[in-house]
Amino acid sequence: MTTIASPIADYPFDVRACPSPAYVVDDALLRRNLELLGKVQTDSGARILLALKGFAMWNTFPLVSQYLVGTTASGQDEARLGAETFGGEVHVYSPAFTAPEMDVVLRYADHLSFNSPRQWRHFRDTVKASPREVSCGLRVNPEHSTGEVPLYDPCAPGSRLGTRAADLAPADLEGLEGLHFHALCEQNSDALEATLGAFERKFGQYLASLRWVNFGGGHHITRADYDVERLVRVIRDFKSRHPHLEVYLEPGEAIALNTGYLVCSVLDIVENDGPIAILDTSATAHMPDVLEMPYRPEILGGARPGEKAYTYRLGGTTCLAGDVIGDYAFDRPLEIGDRLVFTDMAHYTMVKTTTFNGIRLPSICRIDETSREVRTVKTFGYEDYAQRLS
Repeated sequence: MTTIASPIADYPFDVRACPSPAYVVDDALLRRNLELLGKVQTDSGARILLALKGFAMWNTFPLVSQYLVGTTASGQDEARLGAETFGGEVHVYSPAFTAPEMDVVLRYADHLSFNSPRQWRHFRDTVKASPREVSCGLRVNPEHSTGEVPLYDPCAPGSRLGTRAADLAPADLEGLEGLHFHALCEQNSDALEATLGAFERKFGQYLASLRWVNFGGGHHITRADYDVERLVRVIRDFKSRHPHLEVYLEPGEAIALNTGYLVCSVLDIVENDGPIAILDTSATAHMPDVLEMPYRPEILGGARPGEKAYTYRLGGTTCLAGDVIGDYAFDRPLEIGDRLVFTDMAHYTMVKTTTFNGIRLPSICRIDETSREVRTVKTFGYEDYAQRLS
């Protein structure tokens, strides 16, 4: 029988009801986030979109679409997914579009943001010829960095994302109806307030002739310490200065923040200057942000090394030498077959997984709000791996 690495009371659902490995999204936690986002919409007058690049588990969209007005996509396939499974508004932005991709995007997009005036001029006639009415805008770079990591800073020197004020002329906006800036990453509303000030100083002269402004993503609205009141005030103050403008926010992470888990199992325990537990999951294939950000995910019932009696290094099953999740301590020794549960594994996980080494993707599950029953939504097998390659 499967054993559990920490007392079963620590788990908010029956981990034995899940395949292993599996992503598990808790509908009750998801609704909690959505209710807060819905209140922000009501109180601020802004319209909030789900950024599919962060969370695209479309099985949950009947729930998410009760609160949010649509989706934002990074290309043709996300645009189609949003249109076909979510509905509502479909906003699309890419650093550059190809002609074949644009033909597809125009079937689904309601709002379309270009990265440069050159791209807008290149596709302007194509957009005009589209049978659907599409409101077009330009992504701009306010050149105001508030983050600490250049990898995640669209305003870093040399950024390819967005047009700087110095490179923009009034004629470049001919035919456009909106401006779009995205400058934040997992940040609070004070960062938005500062960035918005820079945006208005650099681009305010163009706002009178527009219909909408998109404040982008990176707003960690559902984080416990996020200043929601400040966010609402910042948006309302902006709208009071520009009452003709529709304001959009497009968080991806805030929708699914702290709503999901990754359940996995201990396959083996080896020794090399300490015990190493080999899991049936992988940092590089199943939780790549652990290596890319990097960051340390939490484990239910686990602690930092030395804080509990038994410390293990947790590693994945790929051949990458650095496929290591981290060092964790537990109350009792781990045993083969134990289930471990990583937290906050809904956003930027399922959307970024790979089948490197032929490692199968984790199953996808949901926890019912009322019954707390775990339901498996999707499993993956050989065909999912093989069809990607030929």
